Amino acid sequence: MLILITYDVSTVSVSGQKRLRKVAKVCQNYGQRVQNSVFECIVDSTQLATLKVEISNIIDENLDSLRFYNLGNNYKNKVEHIGTKKSIDLEGPLLF
Repeated sequence: MLILITYDVSTVSVSGQKRLRKVAKVCQNYGQRVQNSVFECIVDSTQLATLKVEISNIIDENLDSLRFYNLGNNYKNKVEHIGTKKSIDLEGPLLF
């Protein structure tokens, strides 16, 4: 299933800047960055549960915001892209 993750981490403090980097690094382990604080991740239910726990352990719920949008398995009909930064087909073959 395709999960869209968006986050807004308060970076007014050094600890906030560290949280921001950690959240981005965790998201990169599961998918691809499509905008600054937006990731598309193709995961199964177990991976999603693990991802949520990992990120929840990083953020400060009093200062930061985190959203998960579940686009499901038929996401190709639900996502339309216009402009630069074409996304990579995460389910397609890797070509080097």
